Order: sequence, then structure tokens, then C-alpha cells
Amino acid sequence: MNHSICTTCGTQYAESVDPPAQCPICDDERQYLGPGGQQWITLEKLRRTHRNSFRKKEEGLYGIGTVPEFGIGQRALLLKGPEGNILWDCISLVDEATIDIIKGLGGLSAIAISHPHYYTTMVEWSRAFGNVPVYLHAADREHVQRPDSVLHFWEGETQSLQKGITLIRCGGHFAGGTVLHWEQGAEGKGVLLTGDIIQVVPDRGFVSFMYSYPNLIPLPAAAVEAIVSAVEPFTFDRMYGAWWGRSTILTGAALSVKRSAERYIRMISG
Repeated sequence: MNHSICTTCGTQYAESVDPPAQCPICDDERQYLGPGGQQWITLEKLRRTHRNSFRKKEEGLYGIGTVPEFGIGQRALLLKGPEGNILWDCISLVDEATIDIIKGLGGLSAIAISHPHYYTTMVEWSRAFGNVPVYLHAADREHVQRPDSVLHFWEGETQSLQKGITLIRCGGHFAGGTVLHWEQGAEGKGVLLTGDIIQVVPDRGFVSFMYSYPNLIPLPAAAVEAIVSAVEPFTFDRMYGAWWGRSTILTGAALSVKRSAERYIRMISG
């Protein structure tokens, strides 16, 4: 019996004798299968060939990414909150070295994930840190491939995790697409952690919004407007997306979201 992991998206599945026949996450039109077709790995095997790298992003925020790149290639973020550390988004690899380092930083009090492409081995992560709650928006419940009691499905438009740390449902990429607002980040100017619900692009004065990034399927104007409306009440100057290097807006992030949405809607409207 194994918990199989899809090598294309990194999602871990419920325990079974044989791997699933297919990965519904990759069969969805937002994702894809590589030219080699459906392939599977276990966490045990992944630990033999990969490791995690840590980088400090700013005071109280650390990035965690897998080397060599695995699955979609996103990196997680560890946020040091006043009431305990929060893991934002998830990656497939969790090993003894990663656990030891995070425990040295104070452990975890909760995990929160932006959307199903980053669910990965979320149950393994929770178990490794004492069954901490994993916050997922209820609108994406159908995409969970390994149900477990540690999963906490929140509803509505916002969910407070701690004082000054709030989850915001934006929708768009997925119905429950979520970003995290950190009030005290960026020296008190506010930070938004967005995964790719709001995608930081190479021209860092702008962001973008898509239904599918690899398959280049755009969002309708109403969905983009809803994302902007969801984050508008929150003050933020800095933004961190889902990847190393190219996914940070150091200043002026709120303005970037507003003018990017205006440009996006103008272009898809002809």
C-alpha cells in the first residue's frame, strides 16, 4: 500500500495497492500531462533524489523549494506569525532535514494553500508537525485526492488565521482560489502572498490572471474584477508569487494589481 504522487503536478493520493488509473488534477483543462504520459512516484523515492532549499525573503518570511525542480516547480513560504508559524502553499517533498530546520524556526501552527495545484503532500506536512490544521477553501473540496481529518474547509470570503494574517478568497484560477494578507510584512506596509491566483510576471510593474497558465486560457473580465475587489480592502505594498526569482514585487504591488487588471480587461475586450 502506497500514497502515490503524480510526477507532473506533485499531488499525493489516498493509500492504494496500485497507483490510480489517472490524475484528475492533470486531466483537468487547467493542467496537462507530459509527453511521457501519466507517471507516479512515492514520497520515499522522492526523498532519495531531491532535497529542499531554504532562502530568507525578508524578516519573518522564508522560501522553501525543491532541488532539482519537481512537479509544477512552485516553492512554499514559511511565515513567522505572532501566534505560530504558518506554511503558505505546499510542495511535495517533506523530509527529515526540512522538518528539523522548520522546527528550529519554531515549527508550524497551521498550513494554508492557495489552490489545488499546490495541495501536493499537505497531509504528510500536517502529520510531520503534530497534525496542524490545513486550511483549504470549501469551494475546492472536490479536488482533494487524499481526504483526512486535518483538512479544514473554510467558507465565505475571508478567514483570519492570526491577528494581522488573513486568507482572502479571490476565485479566478479556481473557484476557491485564495491569497494571504500579512499586515505586518514589508516593514508594516503589508504583504500579499498570491501563489499564482495573482501571477507576478517578468515585468514586475504588472501581474496577470489566468484560468490556465500552461494552456493559456484567459479569465473573463468579471472574474478579474472580482479578484481586484477581493484584495482592494487590504493594504499591501509587496507581493510574493509562487516561484523563485521572478515572482516578487518589492514595492507598489497594490497599484500593479489595479493597473494590470485594467490592461487585461482592455485587451480581452478588444
